[in-house]
Amino acid sequence: MSRESAKGSVAEVFAAFLKLGLTSFGGPIAHLGYFRHEFVERRKWLDETSYADLVALCQFLPGPASSQVGFTLGIQRGNGLLGGLAAWFAFTMPSALILFALAMGAAVFTGPVAEGFLHGLKLVAVAVVAQAIWGMSRTLTPDRTRAGIALAAIGIVVIFAGSFGQIAAIALGACAGLWLCRGEAAPVFGHLNFPVTRRAGIIALVLFAALFLIPPIVVRVTGAQALALFDAFYRSGALVFGGGHVVLPLLQAEVVTPGWVSNETFLAGYGLAQAVPGPLFTFAAYLGAVTGPPPNGFAGAAIALVALLLPGMLLVYGMLPFWDAMRTRPAAQAAMRGTNAAVVGILGAALYNPVWTSAVLTPRDFALALAGFLLLTVWKWPPWVVVVLLAFAGPLSRMI
Repeated sequence: MSRESAKGSVAEVFAAFLKLGLTSFGGPIAHLGYFRHEFVERRKWLDETSYADLVALCQFLPGPASSQVGFTLGIQRGNGLLGGLAAWFAFTMPSALILFALAMGAAVFTGPVAEGFLHGLKLVAVAVVAQAIWGMSRTLTPDRTRAGIALAAIGIVVIFAGSFGQIAAIALGACAGLWLCRGEAAPVFGHLNFPVTRRAGIIALVLFAALFLIPPIVVRVTGAQALALFDAFYRSGALVFGGGHVVLPLLQAEVVTPGWVSNETFLAGYGLAQAVPGPLFTFAAYLGAVTGPPPNGFAGAAIALVALLLPGMLLVYGMLPFWDAMRTRPAAQAAMRGTNAAVVGILGAALYNPVWTSAVLTPRDFALALAGFLLLTVWKWPPWVVVVLLAFAGPLSRMI
């Protein structure tokens, strides 16, 4: 890291990220911009090159990139894991508490106006997911080879429904990338030095693998619902490549398919998640609170939120001591090109089902969803403004 990245205190880290957790609207890409302004330009915790290299690490790994960048900045500035946890908690909790409160209030929000409002939120999901695919496809599938991988991924998730199809599509993307995407290696710059030992990194990676492999076996033997809830969200968080919106189809397969959460409630919560600051992954707090079999409420929200974010944090913590060597390998870069192309296909399939099929029922719905998409992509309106407009347009469109 640069000479400017002097060590600070855990309290300083917490205060800086709490401010961002309360004010960072706009999704993961916007969050990275907020971080750069706050920590590179204003506070000068690190230099431009080190920040770019840190972002590259977090985009290489599965998980929520903005939360992972915040976590690693907290580790660096707070001189260890406690600083990282302070950054994670401060950045995550504001939006998680808002979504938990909204989930608890949803049960009393009934009637025609409420139904129209919730339908407007489902139209928000159409616009937001379409925007995500639009942006990701230009970056992650810029050539015929990667577009073909994305198309193959769509075919796999259509044929094999549920989480198996999504895991298979990601695995296919990685293998196809190794074979077809060995182009010119991406430029490597900067040098990251974090207070994480190789032993601590290995422990984190082993724990990541154990939590991925063991809980499904225990759930099959015992049927424990609390562990099943943890496993569903942990597995989703472990497979999120390419951006926070990719968590939508993964979570839909885990909580809607088994009947824990209705598709209508799921999409309404996803729409609400666009209107709050902080990471999109706090959507888990909403889902955990409203899930069908107990634990739900506060316990369910806590389990789901921690489980969804934990794998990304374990991976980035485990990779910190090894990143300088790993990032130079062409095979790793090629596999990630293929994986990122596959997630564009997975998200594209999710745009049709469940997002489009559940929300766009009439020509008016199509017009509202298209208007939201254009406001986001052409006029660059903030997502929370589009959420408010479409949420109120939902009941109005039913009255006309």
